[in-house]
Formats: sequence, C-alpha cells, structure tokens
Amino acid sequence: MKTALTVAGSDSVGGAGIQADVRAMASVGVHSATVVTAVTAQNTLKVSRIFPIPAEIVKAQLDAVLTDCRIEAVKTGMLYDAEIIGVVTDAFEDRDMPLIVDPVMAATVGDSLCEGDLTAAMRKKLIPACELVTPNRAEAEILSGMKIHDEDDAMLACEVIGKQGSSVLLKGGHMDSKNVIDYLYLSSEFTVLKNPRLDKAGHGSGCTLSALIAAHMAKGDDLVNAVLRSRQAIQRSIAAQYAVGRGEVVVNTLYGGAGDRFGVTDEVESAADRLTEMLPHRFVPQNGFNIAFAKPGASGPEDIAAVEKRITIRNGILTKNGPAKYGAADHLAYVILEVMKKFHDVRCVMDMAASADTLDVMEEVGLTVARLNRKGDRTWAAATKDALTGRKDIPDVLFDAQKNGSSVRILGKDPKDVLSKLESMMN
Repeated sequence: MKTALTVAGSDSVGGAGIQADVRAMASVGVHSATVVTAVTAQNTLKVSRIFPIPAEIVKAQLDAVLTDCRIEAVKTGMLYDAEIIGVVTDAFEDRDMPLIVDPVMAATVGDSLCEGDLTAAMRKKLIPACELVTPNRAEAEILSGMKIHDEDDAMLACEVIGKQGSSVLLKGGHMDSKNVIDYLYLSSEFTVLKNPRLDKAGHGSGCTLSALIAAHMAKGDDLVNAVLRSRQAIQRSIAAQYAVGRGEVVVNTLYGGAGDRFGVTDEVESAADRLTEMLPHRFVPQNGFNIAFAKPGASGPEDIAAVEKRITIRNGILTKNGPAKYGAADHLAYVILEVMKKFHDVRCVMDMAASADTLDVMEEVGLTVARLNRKGDRTWAAATKDALTGRKDIPDVLFDAQKNGSSVRILGKDPKDVLSKLESMMN
C-alpha cells in the first residue's frame, strides 16, 4: 500500500485537520502517516484553545517518519507559526516527492489558526517549495495581497501566488457564483473547473480536498488527474455531509470512498454465501466461478471486489476459498470495466457454466441476451466490447457458445440484481 504524510493540526471534534486527512487518504486506499503540529480544543461551533506543538517535537516526528517510511506524497495543513513552517520546509526541500500545501489560516467556524508571522513565512519558504497550494478565496487574498471580486482577479491572484513556480488551485466555494468555479494554475496555464453549488461546504472540506490530492499523487496520478479525481470526490462528500454537533456539518469522505469500498466487499460476501446455497452444481465450471462487484467509478481491477480463489465444489459442497477482496478476479474485472464504459450503473458480473437449454430458459423468463464471438481465443473483454457496440439496451446476460461448453456472464447493477436474475432462471 502506498503511504502519504499529513502534517497538520488535530481537531478534537474529528471533522477537519489530521482526522479528516486520515479518512480522506484511507478512502482511496492510501496509508497516512501523521505529524501533529498543534492540538486544538474545538467543536462545530468554535475553537476554544490551541496548543502548538514545539518545533523540535514537530521535527522529531518528521525525522521518525522519514527515516523509516517510504513517503510518496505530503500534504500540509495547519502549521500555526513561522518556526514550524521552517522545520517543515527544511524537511522536504531536498526530497523528491510532491508537496501539497493547504494554507490553513482560519477554521470553518471563523477562528484564527495561526500566528501573525505565518503568512510571510508561507510566501517566502513553503509555497516556493511545494507542488501545489490550495487556497480558498480569503486565503488567496491574503497570500496575493489583493482583493478578489471576479474571474480576472482570481486568475491574477493565482499568478501572483504561483510566481515562484508552484501550481495553484484557487477554490471557488466562497465565491459569489451560481456554480462553484475552481481555478487550477499550472505551468502558466489555467484549467477552469465548474461544479454545481451544493449546500455550504462544512467542516473539513479544504483539509479533505488537499489530502485527497496528495493521496492520488501518492498512487501515481499526475497533478491534473489528482485534482480532477479529488474534486469529484469532494463534491460527493459535501453532498453527503452530516451533523455531529450543533454547528457546522462535517463532510463525509467515506461516501464514494472507503465506505463504498467496505460496502462493496460486504455485498460480495453476502452474495457469495447465498450462491453456495442456491446454485446447482451443473452451472459450476470445472475451475469454479466468481461474482465481482465494482465500486462507483472503478478504473481498474484493483477497484473491483470478488471472492479470492473463487467458489468451487469441494467434497460435493460449494465452498468459498477465500474472503471478498479487491483485485481477486481479473477475468471478470475486465469484462465489467468494458460494460461500465457504456452502462455506468452496471457494476456487477457473475460467471457460470451453461447447459444445452440455458439460453432458452433465460429468454423464456425475459432476460435479454447478448451473444459473444470469442473465436480465435479472443478475450471476454474484447468480445464484450464488440457485443455492446451500437447497443442501446443493457443486456442481462453475455452468452458465449464454444465447442467445449457454453458459458455466461450475468450482469446487474449490484449483487442483489444479479442474484434476482439468476433466481428467475432457477424457478
């Protein structure tokens, strides 16, 4: 597993800071090492107290992590004062890893999270050393020394902030516009990102976005793709935000992230248990079968869960040979990835053997069948792509007839949908 590092403050209510960063990184499958720069006493209404960690302790934490772990990317959040900024900059200026800076200066509830000399140190030391800085409107005004009223001002502010070589993502959540418009300034060029404006982004949205960007870069994404993926994720997280107190709501990073990942494996486990009870042995291929379920937006086999080592007949009993696990069934993963390119909501597939009358039974119960041509040892994925070309309706079944026996892939939106179609064939 890749590891990223977050250098930030601790939020006692758990909505922002280190706590938000750990959740965000975990949601995309990245381990998070942590360096705490300050302990805050805060909740969803206010910040009561701040205890900055002494700079020598921050340095000791950095040394401990960096001398032991392979860190692929770094995100900074609340750094509190110039001395801590100096320690952090010194730690990373000669290391070849992307540094994402969230220039935290105030909490969502409005309280200051820094001392007065922080801004100058950030401009002079930290931003020139970073890959990307992610200010909101207020932070961009402070860093650029100018007021931002419109798009021209926003772009000029990005140029001023990034004048020493760093890229800038100016977040548009605090702008007065119908849509949220973010400005990504990279290599002297702008990419404008527009998203529907949701309810007010709550506690931890800025921390979460920068942590997601760092996590995606730790996994090997370039800066642009890391920003695009993270922006999509934060949109979902804001839409699913929830209340933990009487003030600001908390963005829900687990929506579309780790929560979906764990939910996917749970559904595969449940479906596999049911299949061991209901599937007649005549439908089980010699080397076993599997059911695979993709998380939303899956881009590769690592985003698709299936039963490890398949489900096989052992001593006359259908048996799972392992737990539900991501990356456990490439042969099905590439099929469902092809299907998802055309039908995004279809995320589940199950393979099974077919008897002589299987095709007739499927059609009799109203299942739509797409016949595949796999002559010449063509892969299931390639044959699936051809079978779906020009097709507007979603097939329930992919059918492949071969001399040595026919086989099918049952498609569905989720495991319950697949099992429902299978049960219609069994009745």
